[in-house]
Amino acid sequence: MKQVYYWSLVAALAGLLFGFDTVVISGADKKLQALWNSSDGFHGAVVMAMALWGTVAGALFGGFPTQYYGRKKTLLWIGVLYTVSAVGSALANDPISFAAFRFIGGLGVGISTIAAPAYISEIAPAQYRGRLVGLYQFSLVSGILLAFISNYLLSGIGENDWRWMMGVEAFPALIYTLLCFGIPQSPRWLITQNKLEEAESIFKKIDPQASFSQLVKEIQHDKANNSSTESIFHSKYRFPLQLAFLVAFFNQLSGINAFLYYAPRIFEEGGLEASASLLSSIGIGITNLVFTLIGIALIDKLGRRQLMYIGSFGYIISLSLVSCAFFFQWGGLLIPLFLFLFIAAHAIGQGAIIWVFISEIFPNHLRNAGQSFGTSVHWVLAAIIPSFVPLLFGSIGAAVVFLIFALFMVLQLLFVHFMMPETRGVTLEQLSKDLIKKKSDDKSD
Repeated sequence: MKQVYYWSLVAALAGLLFGFDTVVISGADKKLQALWNSSDGFHGAVVMAMALWGTVAGALFGGFPTQYYGRKKTLLWIGVLYTVSAVGSALANDPISFAAFRFIGGLGVGISTIAAPAYISEIAPAQYRGRLVGLYQFSLVSGILLAFISNYLLSGIGENDWRWMMGVEAFPALIYTLLCFGIPQSPRWLITQNKLEEAESIFKKIDPQASFSQLVKEIQHDKANNSSTESIFHSKYRFPLQLAFLVAFFNQLSGINAFLYYAPRIFEEGGLEASASLLSSIGIGITNLVFTLIGIALIDKLGRRQLMYIGSFGYIISLSLVSCAFFFQWGGLLIPLFLFLFIAAHAIGQGAIIWVFISEIFPNHLRNAGQSFGTSVHWVLAAIIPSFVPLLFGSIGAAVVFLIFALFMVLQLLFVHFMMPETRGVTLEQLSKDLIKKKSDDKSD
């Protein structure tokens, strides 16, 4: 089991680079806008959001290399993309080249949200799958915290401090790339490639008590009973498709990425000075990390659905309070406090379950396509929403923006109550049968 934890941790480190790459730009936000004298629209849509559009592309097309070349090789190339992006962004001298290198990093992020959860979910025993796939989210929030700390420490070291902020990511990216050489391929992927001897060798290290022949039988039965040209848009997969869409949709309509991208700016809108804003951002990172650990510890005990209930109520309360704080101009430490509560709600709910849940609900032969769909929805919204934050804050105001996010979280609560199934402790193969059967049963009703 120690080997499985190690392999899962290495794959999950793609999430650390994801978190670092996503948030590190927040420290350079205002510096870059002043340096290149960009309008709010150009700065938000190009300089700040280009990495997110790269993530959309990675999520849309990342299923192909993940399936064709395998999870391991794809994870390795993700590290290369992160390294190139970090070095290129640090050396850029104009907004267009900067945005291009940020796009490359975004490709790594998008592909990692398919390859890493798929890899971990396929090597994890069913009873530990939630917490092992949860390592990806833990690494993600660790990367966010490291980015906030890095930005704080590097801020003010010189006129080009933003270059150091962007370039330091190259060091963990290189280490991650080298570690990927030491992990095996997913045995479930190897079975789909008819490499049974290699698959059995790896599978016996993962779960010596489980039946390899039964796994092969289930995967081959699934393959034989489904057309090679079948897609996730076939009517029988409508229910898991709806689940993936709605989980990803509500994740971003909470405003989480908009907040992480503009945390220092939001704190300054609330009345904090620039240095205090960067320091408060570190508090956000610590809160995210602590409550992600709690979420991971509970995900296989309470289940995915229960954590979503907790997170939904936390979202509604915290976002409503943030909206009130901006509307009634409650200054001081109240806005950071309410936003810490918001981050805690996200970390224990959506943050802990999204990558786990999407990686569980599709059958083996369509897992890459299903994850690609779910993560694409997530990242399209993650690109669109932060792009409009500077404009929305300047037009309708922060109070209305956060109120809109709160109202969407009421809708998420209804989704959890009426639609979301529990996936805890069930094998991937059984889950596939259950969700397809549920769809068929609902149709017959």
